[in-house]
Amino acid sequence: MKSLDHIVRLGVKELRSLWADKVLLIFLLVAFSVLVYSGAKGTSRELHNAPIAVVDQDRSPLSERIVGAFYGPYFKTPEMIAPALVDPGLDDGRYTFVLDIPPNFQRDVLAGHRPAIQVNIDATRMTQAFIGANYIQNIITGEVNEFIRHQRAEQEMPIKLVTHVKFNPNLSGLWFGGMMEIVEQITMLSIILTGAALIREREHGTIEHLLVMPLTPFEIMTAKVWANGLVILIAAALSVRLVIQELLQVPIAGSVALFLLGAALYLFSTTSMGIFLGTVARSMPQLGLLVILVILPLVLLSGAITPRESMPQMIQTIMQVAPTTHFVSLTHAIIYRGAGFDVVWPHFVILVGIGAVFFSTALLWFRKAITLTV
Repeated sequence: MKSLDHIVRLGVKELRSLWADKVLLIFLLVAFSVLVYSGAKGTSRELHNAPIAVVDQDRSPLSERIVGAFYGPYFKTPEMIAPALVDPGLDDGRYTFVLDIPPNFQRDVLAGHRPAIQVNIDATRMTQAFIGANYIQNIITGEVNEFIRHQRAEQEMPIKLVTHVKFNPNLSGLWFGGMMEIVEQITMLSIILTGAALIREREHGTIEHLLVMPLTPFEIMTAKVWANGLVILIAAALSVRLVIQELLQVPIAGSVALFLLGAALYLFSTTSMGIFLGTVARSMPQLGLLVILVILPLVLLSGAITPRESMPQMIQTIMQVAPTTHFVSLTHAIIYRGAGFDVVWPHFVILVGIGAVFFSTALLWFRKAITLTV
């Protein structure tokens, strides 16, 4: 009970120190509000209001049908331009796509020929260029087939395939990007806050004050872990409620409380990593460099940005020991698919095990650092 009292009081001291550091507080507020919102909007991979122009040299019912097939929200209303304005329009950034329909296009199509439509694309807009090219090909092919055969498909299929999208029926990347941005902020800030708390103690000389008190390294480290982890957990909960559900209007399929329980277990690992990096680094710039080296692999290879199945098998095996991999998996299951505890409990158990290993390793290094200080 005496040790528990020490841990609670030291944790309250950590909270007061964090409250006095206005820069970190502002950074925390911006990270879980502005960065989550802008990150979700910025990671949207759908074509939205792409500027398009058409050079219609055929002026036929088929060409008009093709032009009329480009509508919002994927494309802006097509602008009819002369051939001489194609290159200036692309160079100035007024258009991302320019279709050049050749003369006698409809006549050649009805005659059974294969006339070509030139599609000019501003490839500097990489995401829109790649996705838009596929959209344009499908739209033109569909309109030509329907014009000739009055149907989209070239032949009747023996079976009918019906696709049902249970979550995210519009396949909006915004719904996915918002939650993954919260995962990234939890990872980054939990490591930074705990590491910065330890370095702040060393820079301000208060670590020596703690060493002369009847405190153990376990009590000092545990206090930093629970205090900083609690701050991140509360910020994440508010971000889910206010930013994800209110501003972005993303429906939550599962239990937010279950997600926060998984986040708490995940914070047990990441805050321990922060303590470890804080003992290795001797200054805030050193901590910043170490954090970059740790966070980039954790985020990029965890499945938060790209599917793990597309990665080499060796990378997938190595990342099984990373807590971020399991946190991303349980986030997908709970938030997107509405999974309950009976589905995600293996990830919870693994997070506890990984957190225990990280905490024990960080405690050994922390005890060694204190011994060297003495």
